[in-house]
Amino acid sequence: MKKTIYVLILSLVVISGFVFSFSSFANNSKAKTEIKKETKPVKRTLSSAEKKSMLEQRKKWEASPDGIKFNDWKNSPEGKKVQASYEKIKNEINAFDKMEAIVTSVTFQFPTTNPLSPKWLVVKINCEDYMMQFIPEDFEKFKNLNVNDKIIIKSRSAGFSNNHPYLILSSDYIEHNDKVLFERDLSKNDGC
Repeated sequence: MKKTIYVLILSLVVISGFVFSFSSFANNSKAKTEIKKETKPVKRTLSSAEKKSMLEQRKKWEASPDGIKFNDWKNSPEGKKVQASYEKIKNEINAFDKMEAIVTSVTFQFPTTNPLSPKWLVVKINCEDYMMQFIPEDFEKFKNLNVNDKIIIKSRSAGFSNNHPYLILSSDYIEHNDKVLFERDLSKNDGC
C-alpha cells in the first residue's frame, strides 16, 4: 500500500512538473510574440490638418523655380524613363526582396565632385540602370568590385531627381558571391 501511494505521489509530482514546464513555455512563447508585435513600427495616419498643410507646402514648392524645373524634367523623356525604371522594380522594393544586379560603374562621379563627396555605385537590373549612394567610408567595402560583377541588392526605397541620370536606390543590403558586403544598420538612424 505504501509503495502504491509512493508511486502515485511520484507520478503526480512528475506530471505536475511537465504541466508547469509546458505552462511556463507557453507563457514565455506568448511573451516573445507580444514583444515582437510591439517592436514593429506603427504607421501613423496623418490628421486632415497635417494633410492639408503638406498639400499647401507641396503646391508652394511646385510654384517655386526648383519645383517648376523638377516638373519640367518629370514630364520630359528623361524623367519618364527614370519613372518607368521604378515601375519595373517597385514590387521588389515594397517587399524588400533580393534583386540580381550587374555592376556597371564603381567610379561614377558628377563633374563637380570633391573627394569627400558621397560615392556612387551604378548597377543594371533588368536592363535598366540604377544608382546607389554611399559615404566614402562605406564605399571602401566595394573596392574589390569590378564592372560586370553580379551582386544581390535589397532596397527599401527609391527616389528620383532632375539632377541624377538614374533612379536612386536606397543602399540597404549588398551581397557578392554569397558574402554580405554591406548591410545598413537601421538602429543607428531611427530606422531611416
